[in-house]
Amino acid sequence: MERVDVDDLDNWMGPAEVKRPVGRVLGAEHMGLRLYELEPGDSTAFGYHAHENQEEVFYVLDGRLAFETADGDVEVGASEAVRFAPGEFQRSRNDGDGRTRVLAIGAPADAGELTLLRECPDCGGRTDHSVSPTDDGSALVTRCDDCGAETGRFD
Repeated sequence: MERVDVDDLDNWMGPAEVKRPVGRVLGAEHMGLRLYELEPGDSTAFGYHAHENQEEVFYVLDGRLAFETADGDVEVGASEAVRFAPGEFQRSRNDGDGRTRVLAIGAPADAGELTLLRECPDCGGRTDHSVSPTDDGSALVTRCDDCGAETGRFD
């Protein structure tokens, strides 16, 4: 058995104010488990995306979380959960005025290839993107795979 106080965990860089690697710290080998705390406008993801091999479940603890999906927008409130199958595109965002807390569970832990789509102003539409750290490691950046333009910076 492993036990952890989630409030004591390090915060990972990303599009949410708080992203804590609960599953990794607990030694979970077959699933990912993260706690997110999102300020208004924050997301759990770098863009509209799908995981090749991983299904994801989001359980909203507090607040509301809106998801962009292929079937339209879906809003999930406190004490509600939503599941996305492997290969199913989605992107979350906190559209509310207050803070949102959510647990994200992904299985298997190895998500396989990530397809990440973001708006690229240089290309004039949504294109494939990659995420990488800056040279000094102080931030993560998203770059268009077609033209190399930086479209987001997250610290």
